[in-house]
Amino acid sequence: MKDSEIIFIVVESPEGGYEAHALGHAIFTEADDLASLREQVRDAVRCHFDEEERPTIIHLHMIRDEVIAV
Repeated sequence: MKDSEIIFIVVESPEGGYEAHALGHAIFTEADDLASLREQVRDAVRCHFDEEERPTIIHLHMIRDEVIAV
C-alpha cells in the first residue's frame, strides 16, 4: 500500500550540519546545510522506494533543542 506522505525528523548534528531520519522507515541522511539536506532527503526517498510506491510529499519536521539559564 502506498503512503502519500513521509515524515523526517531533522536535528542539528553535534558535529555541525543536520541529520534527518524518517519515521517508520529505515532512512537516514545528513548534510552540511538545509538546502543540501533537502536534496539528500529527496535522493534517499528515491533510492528507498520503487517509483510506484514512492510517497509524493516529504515533510521535514525540524527540532531545535535550546538550553537557557534560569
